[in-house]
Amino acid sequence: MGGLSLALKVGDVVEVLSAEEILATLDERGELDSLPFMPEMLRFCGQRLTVHKVANKLCDTMTRTGMRKMEDAVHLTGSRCDGSAHGGCQTACLLYWKTAWVRKVDGPPTAGERVRPERPLLPILEVNTRREPAPDGEERFRCQATELLRAAPELLPFRDLGQYVTDIRVGNSGLWATMRALFFGLFNRYQRLSRRFPRALRIRNGLAWGFVQAGPHTGATPTGTIDLQPGELVRIKSKDEIIATLSTKGFNRGLGFEEDMARSCGRVARVTARVERCIEESTGRMLEMKSPCITLDDIICEGMYKSNCPRAFIPFWREIWLERIGEPS
Repeated sequence: MGGLSLALKVGDVVEVLSAEEILATLDERGELDSLPFMPEMLRFCGQRLTVHKVANKLCDTMTRTGMRKMEDAVHLTGSRCDGSAHGGCQTACLLYWKTAWVRKVDGPPTAGERVRPERPLLPILEVNTRREPAPDGEERFRCQATELLRAAPELLPFRDLGQYVTDIRVGNSGLWATMRALFFGLFNRYQRLSRRFPRALRIRNGLAWGFVQAGPHTGATPTGTIDLQPGELVRIKSKDEIIATLSTKGFNRGLGFEEDMARSCGRVARVTARVERCIEESTGRMLEMKSPCITLDDIICEGMYKSNCPRAFIPFWREIWLERIGEPS
């Protein structure tokens, strides 16, 4: 049963199956097709939610191999991981729902009454939120994000035009957005190739579209703390101001500033949260941030420069990249 075989499209309403029905689809690792069903997902059981995107592909953020093909999965509006079973991770990933865990229904979405499963249903989920500890005994976690390369093992080349047909057919993106993503992909491939050419043949020195260059700092990068709190209003600084805080490798104290983030420069937004801990996808370690990062309402990665990837990451921002502003009168 796949998202496409079920004919699920963006905007369809589905009902998340009961905990008992979902658990019947899982193996001893609490997975279906190598994708974990996590305890954080139980609170959505019985609810009717809207398909936000068909999860037909994803960008590989662990090994940077490009796009990978995902089968029989969707993202549902309003269903992000709250990290409650994973050490309080604050990444707030958009959850993956295998199509075997939902049924298509008629009528509007409803919040519904949250089902509280019996405790005997939980151990298989809870025990599989952890990996073997690290050699030094450090706790390591296991979640959908850490297992995505197993759940989506097949590479999806940029030249595979079928992915773009699917994007349009299921409503992930329109024709214009798809053509735009193809243009950016072709442009960026030329840019990478042009770095072998004489400088005169390069466009903007071979930078990817968005043209975020590395910063000037060879040592420690500057910091800035303004103690932002959830609900406060901020303006994202200009691209040039942010680049001035980056290292020659494009980071500010380990946090990258990417082309998709540059699209939000100058925007005004409210602070969603101060992020102090998140799981490292490649190792499962919990990273404790010496300097908290900030997340902002309604600012997500739209995948424009990554073949319209539907993962919808929430970017992390350094406080030095933001400025507090007053409430509008």
